[in-house]
Amino acid sequence: MSGHGNPIPMISRKCGPLKGVANVPGDKSISHRSLILGALSVGKTEITGLLLGEDVLDTAKAMRAFGATVVDHGEGNWSVEGVGVGGFKEPENVIDCGNSGTGVRLIMGCMATSPITATFTGDASLNSRPMGRVTDPLALFGAKSYGRKGGRLPLTIVGAENPVPVTYATPVPSAQVKSAVLLAGLNAPGKTVVIEKEATRDHTERMLVGFGAELTVETTEEGRVITLTGQPELKAQKIVVPRDPSSAAFPVCAAIITEGSDVLVPNIGLNDTRAGLFTTLREMGADLEYENLREEGGEPVADLRAKYSPNLKGIEVPPARAASMIDEYPVLSVVASFAEGDTVMKGVKELRVKESDRIDAMAKGLRAAGVEVDEGDDWWIVKGRGFGNVEGGVTVESRLDHRIAMSFMVMGMATNKPMSVDDGSPIATSFPIFEPLMADLGAAIERSNP
Repeated sequence: MSGHGNPIPMISRKCGPLKGVANVPGDKSISHRSLILGALSVGKTEITGLLLGEDVLDTAKAMRAFGATVVDHGEGNWSVEGVGVGGFKEPENVIDCGNSGTGVRLIMGCMATSPITATFTGDASLNSRPMGRVTDPLALFGAKSYGRKGGRLPLTIVGAENPVPVTYATPVPSAQVKSAVLLAGLNAPGKTVVIEKEATRDHTERMLVGFGAELTVETTEEGRVITLTGQPELKAQKIVVPRDPSSAAFPVCAAIITEGSDVLVPNIGLNDTRAGLFTTLREMGADLEYENLREEGGEPVADLRAKYSPNLKGIEVPPARAASMIDEYPVLSVVASFAEGDTVMKGVKELRVKESDRIDAMAKGLRAAGVEVDEGDDWWIVKGRGFGNVEGGVTVESRLDHRIAMSFMVMGMATNKPMSVDDGSPIATSFPIFEPLMADLGAAIERSNP
């Protein structure tokens, strides 16, 4: 399956109980950062469990282009021989980041304070996404950017020859923006400070400390204040990547809405800034348990057991939880369709500028399947119909968005009629084993003729 190739129509039908163990891929956020921080370190970083999705593979190619030695040893084992902070060379060709907003924004950050020039592009979806939210703060360091209207890709960044440290308050809750600024601050003298009003996923901060950076985090009246001392010597690490909670969302939610299901998803990262979906599902009445809670590589992990949950109730998801589950709202809206009552989701405007406008994409697909949805710029409400009352029987546009495609494939497992998507190829960007994994559990998902 290729997110860069021809469209792959897919169909999902009601199936029997989902049973078994779902070994989902490694965490995408941590995989990106492992490669990038490995490239900025001195010595050889060894990575186990790296996600082999196209987004991460594109980041690996980019790190090679900037001079790091990145080697795939097979079965998710990789090594990165770094060039050190400030050691990036100028790439010879355009950097293609495919579908990955995380990859391109983080890479822009870590090259913006070196005196080199790089041009970035991506697929049709990535090239439509706004980059000004990253290039604006990078300009404060002294970097210059030249892109299409609205700061869109293809875009060239001319790195700062004499970077200066900055203090930056993020205007929107975005781990990508925060991370880009911190990575830029690595090669700037003095202290770079990022202030975020709402906490976002903190993998970058955790991993920077793990690689030897001097970084502090304080909670103040202004918000969460992160202070990084620039120009450290990062030291190579051994990293075990936990499994991705965003990928785990799909077999977990599928089990919850598929009668008789009992699925175990082992070794899932439960970082507080990532696990909002699981908290929300439990509040809705989902039978979801954490087993074998533990810590690995500085990240909390557990095995999740998800069972069919026929008594789901709609709830209002606290807006403050949005940052910890922003990528999971599409599949949450599918679960909400089978609940009794309204599920209210506020503070989610970030969904409008993901790989697609995810509120619009999900709302149109859910309505076509017989579910009532209300929406605004920063909120949406799914009016649950209860089990047995969601008709389905439609084809939905995936809009080059992996999470839209997988969400409607999950939905088809419990609708009265099958659900189809026009193109499942983007799934490969984050969850390349989605089809065989779901098939092993008992799902009836097939590729269909165009």
